[in-house]
Amino acid sequence: MSQDPFEMQGANDQWGKLDKKFHHSWVEENLNLENNLGKHTTQAGTRSYLGKSMSGVKLRIFAVIILAGISIILGKSFYAQVLRGSYFRNLSESNRLRIRPIVAERGIIFDRFGKQLVQNVPDFSLSIIPQDLPTDPTKRQEVIKRLSELSLVPEDTINSILAKYKNYSYESLIIKDNLDYDTSIKIYIESVNLPGVLIEGGTKRNYIFSNNPESASSTVSLSHILGYLGRLNDDEYQNNRDQGYLVSDNIGKSGVEKIYEQQLRGTYGTKKIEINAAGQEQDVVSQDPPTPGNNLYLTIDEEAQNKMEQLVKNFVATHGEHRISAIAMDPNNGEVIAMVSWPTYNNNLFSGGITTDNYQKYLDDPNQPLFNRSVAGSIPSGSIVKPVMAAAALEEKIIDINTTVLSTGELHVGKWIFKDWKVGGHGITNVTKALAWSINTFFYYIGGGFKNFVGLGLDKMLEYFYRFNLGQKTGIDLPSENTGFLPSAAWKMKTKGEPWYVGDTYNLSIGQGDLLVTPIQAAVWTSAFANWGTIVKPHVAKELVSDTATTTLDFPPTKTNVVSAKTIDIVRQGMRECVLSGSCKLLQTLPFTSAGKTGTAQWNSKQPEHAWFTAFAPYEKPQIEVTVLIEAGGEGSVVSMPIARDFLSWWGKKYLTH
Repeated sequence: MSQDPFEMQGANDQWGKLDKKFHHSWVEENLNLENNLGKHTTQAGTRSYLGKSMSGVKLRIFAVIILAGISIILGKSFYAQVLRGSYFRNLSESNRLRIRPIVAERGIIFDRFGKQLVQNVPDFSLSIIPQDLPTDPTKRQEVIKRLSELSLVPEDTINSILAKYKNYSYESLIIKDNLDYDTSIKIYIESVNLPGVLIEGGTKRNYIFSNNPESASSTVSLSHILGYLGRLNDDEYQNNRDQGYLVSDNIGKSGVEKIYEQQLRGTYGTKKIEINAAGQEQDVVSQDPPTPGNNLYLTIDEEAQNKMEQLVKNFVATHGEHRISAIAMDPNNGEVIAMVSWPTYNNNLFSGGITTDNYQKYLDDPNQPLFNRSVAGSIPSGSIVKPVMAAAALEEKIIDINTTVLSTGELHVGKWIFKDWKVGGHGITNVTKALAWSINTFFYYIGGGFKNFVGLGLDKMLEYFYRFNLGQKTGIDLPSENTGFLPSAAWKMKTKGEPWYVGDTYNLSIGQGDLLVTPIQAAVWTSAFANWGTIVKPHVAKELVSDTATTTLDFPPTKTNVVSAKTIDIVRQGMRECVLSGSCKLLQTLPFTSAGKTGTAQWNSKQPEHAWFTAFAPYEKPQIEVTVLIEAGGEGSVVSMPIARDFLSWWGKKYLTH
């Protein structure tokens, strides 16, 4: 139904009136409200309306606190940026930059004629830098576990190394060296995911002569002279850290590698590198190159060493294993031409670390192959000390060249009998005959006296022994030298609770009893008769050579003119007679003159005697001295002298024909 339009128009008019009325009413009310509010504000003010929220005192305190805080912040900023700016800058840089050492090339060792005996060969090692390992314990152990799997080094071993060197977090700690190439590459590739793990390239020693120690041409006996390198132990590190040594460094452990460590080692360089989050090198920022070590030239003639070693090996092949020392030396300056200590060892097995099994084999060997008996072995001297006894008696005028005694084969002192080596004796004997035939009776007389004959006595004997360097080190430039031993009355009373008897003096006068000497001491006192009274300082090093200079090493003699030239001359005559008519006749086969002395030292009633022989040549102007000791070998004239004779024969062909 439709609406009437007129009705609708009326309705609209009504709504319009109502709307207009409402609008006027709303506007009026709001105007009144505004007027009222305005009047209130004008009367009370804004502060009266809001009220007071803070007093003046509190406001001032608050301002002071704000100023103090700002001051502290500014002070800290000044301290950090200005006063300690360098420190914190370096600390920050250390997370990105590292200083790493550049190992110096170790000096090479040559023989006297420039033959190379040692070389440096490439070597890879597995290392950890603790600072770069994950800090999270779980992730850290995951890296160690994976590293153990790759290297076959037990986790416990790696953890113990990290624990031991926990204070060296920025240093490279070697976990395993002598890595083969394939293993090195494998770990290097995987090290991208192993923070703190790196493969480092370096060098290790290869001793050229002993590549095949069983070969007839090898000179493995040089191991005792050259020595070897090994990882620093705790004491060595503490003693050498101020000289730039690192925790994982090698150091000379024996031989000239030890004695000339500082000269051979060189000076490390440094490089500043930029690393990534895993501690891996990204870039080299700066670098100071290392200074290589000096090359060392020895007095040793490698050919002579080889010849002496072959002669010793031949004896062993014929007579069975023995402990042997054989030395050839220039008696005028102490230069050692050859020095063999047998049995020996292969020092290449020690280069880079010897296995436990191989090391144990050396330790278990009763003949002690690691022991350099040429400088460290103390043995009763036997009759080779008789030239010293003769010199003492001549110098003290107990005898002269014409003094004689009757050798009947033995002396009787109370109930004691002191025998000569020859039954019935040697008859009328003077000093040169006594030396030529090593007649004990004569030396009993000049040492302890007999009946109306007054001998030297113990104190004088010891004085002259000491003059000729017995009972003290020779000063040879090899480690572990022994002093030998000179017995005394006071020592005997203290250790044995017995007084010194004349029989003790008799035994001492022929090199028996408690007297102990080393082979190098015997070579030195024999040289004193060859060079007319000088105690030389034996040595195996000759020169140090760098890129810029050659330094000849100086080894001045220990003593000169230990006895008069007249005394030396008479003793030399006796040692020459030993070759011409006495117990050294085997040397007559040499094409040049020589002089010598045999020795046989008793030491155990159930074992053969120690066999000694010492000699020099040519007699008129000596250039070589040779001393050979075969422990428990028997008579020196039978077993030791042939080795010396054959070596002198070889030496003469090389040295005297030039």
